[in-house]
Amino acid sequence: MKNTDSSAATQPTRSSASQATSAASGARVAIVTGSSRGIGAAIARRLAADGLAVIVNYAGRAADAEKVVEAIRAAGGRALAVRADVSSPAEAGTLFARAGEAFGGVDVVVNNAGIMQPGLVPLADTDDALFDRLFAINVKGTFNTLRLAAKHLRAGGRIVNFSTSVVGLAPPGYAAYAATKSAVETLTRIFAKELRGRSISVNAVAPGPTATDLFLNGKTPEQIEHLARIAPLERLGQPEDIAGVVSFLVGPDGGWVNGQTLRANGGMV
Repeated sequence: MKNTDSSAATQPTRSSASQATSAASGARVAIVTGSSRGIGAAIARRLAADGLAVIVNYAGRAADAEKVVEAIRAAGGRALAVRADVSSPAEAGTLFARAGEAFGGVDVVVNNAGIMQPGLVPLADTDDALFDRLFAINVKGTFNTLRLAAKHLRAGGRIVNFSTSVVGLAPPGYAAYAATKSAVETLTRIFAKELRGRSISVNAVAPGPTATDLFLNGKTPEQIEHLARIAPLERLGQPEDIAGVVSFLVGPDGGWVNGQTLRANGGMV
């Protein structure tokens, strides 16, 4: 039977927008915040391997960021290290400016920059300084780059924010930290709707325990072993596990996922 539904011919394919962007600029360009080490560094390396030019953002670890850039370039990729504290609107703006100068624009933003609290801190024991620092980086930093992305991201772009599986687990001692990531998930859902008409998807990744300095610092070996066994897969995640999820979301197969939080935690929640 002949198909009389003309929508099949008129609707764009899942990758048409990103392909159009690539054709216009030569290659897609990604900003990865907080990518001098850990999960962020793994994401930067993975996206570069996927063919994207990458802005490797750091706040205070210039040497580590340059090592990531060197590794990307040695593998034939393109990358540039840019210092910026994303909790500052002005400094966050330099990321987009430098991306434009070096690579011609921005197609992907990965809001990986974030901090954890030092160990278990009950809400009643959370001081103002810790609360303010957590929200400044985890929430305001994400907010700043999202606001800039609304102005500068090219059509067909992708945004990936970072939450945490702590939001789903809701364990005692993580109230302030979990609150910041709950805010990020809300920003993700709403911003995905606000960018209607531009073929830009906005999602979040919520890792579980992952073997990075950010996660391991302040924990005893016994605590780490316990946390590693919570998930049915009985191990800590690796930065490359999370980088693979981000690669999917910003790649051609992830284009129909929008406004979602993907938990990447081995099944712990």
